[in-house]
Amino acid sequence: MVYLTLVYEFLKIGLFSIGGGLATLPFLYQLAERYDWFSRAVLMDMIAISESTPGPIGLNMATYAGFLAGSEGPVKNVLGGVLGGVLASFAIIVPSFFIVASVVKILDKFKESHFVKAAFYGIRPTVAAMIASAAVGIMGISLLETSNLADVAKISTPTFYSFAFKKLPLFLTILYLTRYDKHPVYYIAGAALVGVFFRF
Repeated sequence: MVYLTLVYEFLKIGLFSIGGGLATLPFLYQLAERYDWFSRAVLMDMIAISESTPGPIGLNMATYAGFLAGSEGPVKNVLGGVLGGVLASFAIIVPSFFIVASVVKILDKFKESHFVKAAFYGIRPTVAAMIASAAVGIMGISLLETSNLADVAKISTPTFYSFAFKKLPLFLTILYLTRYDKHPVYYIAGAALVGVFFRF
């Protein structure tokens, strides 16, 4: 049943995605390949919406993914999507809740432990690698319409022209404008207008 699968998958994501919302992306890539809930292209839309809306990105993406999966489940309508979104959101936060509730009682006792510090130092590069991998995947899909760098040489001519004359200039322009340190809403609104105008 799709709802049980949703809960199982997002419990795993909540348990192992250490490092924040972006660390959930490698797991969501796997979901896109394993199930027909959403594609990698739709995942890019999920990231954009989750980053633009209030709240933690990981939770927002779980809600969005759960809605998409639930709407294709036994109850094929908005109600099924809402149920899927609620279940996925609940499942992704439950592991953190229980871990924090268990650790908080002994944290003061062990926070100075050499082994605990070493464990956290060991986790940091892994989290950084997961986020970097997700960033490369996002850039590949959004700019070149492929997350596999080996397929870059095989991209079609229209995709290449779209990349060279639309997407890359927009990406570089926004990257340059971020040096002015304006509120993110200006960049989001500007990119949305350009995207609508050029029909990205």
